[in-house]
Amino acid sequence: MNPRQALRLWGLLLALLLAITLIALACGSASHGLIDSWQALIDPSHPAHGILMQLRLPRIGNGCVVGALLACSGATLQVLLRNPLAEPYVLGLSGGAALGALVALSLGWSTFLLSGCAAAGAALSLALLLVLARREFHGSVEEGAAERLLLSGIMLAALWGALITLLLSLSAQNRLQALIFWLMGDLSAAPGAAWAWLVLLAVFVATLREARQMNLLARGEDWAATLGVAVGPLKLRLVVLAALAAGTAVAVSGPIGFVGLVAPHLVRMAYGNDQRVLIPAAALVGASLVTGADLLARIVLAPQQLPVGAVTAVLGAPLFLFLLWRQRR
Repeated sequence: MNPRQALRLWGLLLALLLAITLIALACGSASHGLIDSWQALIDPSHPAHGILMQLRLPRIGNGCVVGALLACSGATLQVLLRNPLAEPYVLGLSGGAALGALVALSLGWSTFLLSGCAAAGAALSLALLLVLARREFHGSVEEGAAERLLLSGIMLAALWGALITLLLSLSAQNRLQALIFWLMGDLSAAPGAAWAWLVLLAVFVATLREARQMNLLARGEDWAATLGVAVGPLKLRLVVLAALAAGTAVAVSGPIGFVGLVAPHLVRMAYGNDQRVLIPAAALVGASLVTGADLLARIVLAPQQLPVGAVTAVLGAPLFLFLLWRQRR
């Protein structure tokens, strides 16, 4: 894909994100027209100004940053593990990050420490995965290698789930409901999470800098090493970036599944696997997916709100099963 085609793709995806953002801004338990919503944004005396500025805009912002972070993490993991089914939620990274964040929440730590605990939990989960499935990670092509890697991730996710359940059982009764809702994905949990945008910018720039070497790594470690790539340091950098992105996303919204799988795959199936094009496009698709899923969560049973993680799971799980079936064939 030449630069003009890449710019056209990014422009279309950005337009899609803006359209979803406008619809999400206007729709909810109390819906407004697009013109009325714009007037409410610029007029502090408008009755809907508080709703838009204090509730909907922060949710939209959180949805965009979480979706982009999860998409960047998923795209990085798929190259790092050379497995198209790799994804933070499926491989247990989101579970590890959720456990770290819950520990910080239970101890009443600050938002900064909560983010650090979530990133540390994601990094620990990924490190354990690489130890458990080291043969698959180092390029095993024997039949069933991909399934064993996924099984290792699922077992890690089950372990984190058990520890999270134990932690919830020890939590105070008055905080239990809020913690459970957060674990199902809640974009209102961290209003005004400006620090997450800084992490996204750092992860995005760092990942793009590695994009050319990621293209070589996707062909195999031997191929990349032959062409001058320092494979070991590159994999270490990718591990840190994937864990930081997944941990920050969980710290903002709680675990939201399948976005890191769906967003890169939609781009890859349509436009190829050049990471220089795929990473920005996947970030835009991920932001659109989470923002759109949150919109559905707010309007399907309005005024009751559904957990956004449940909506992404309903949309993403069938695609995951289809991709797993197609890989086996």
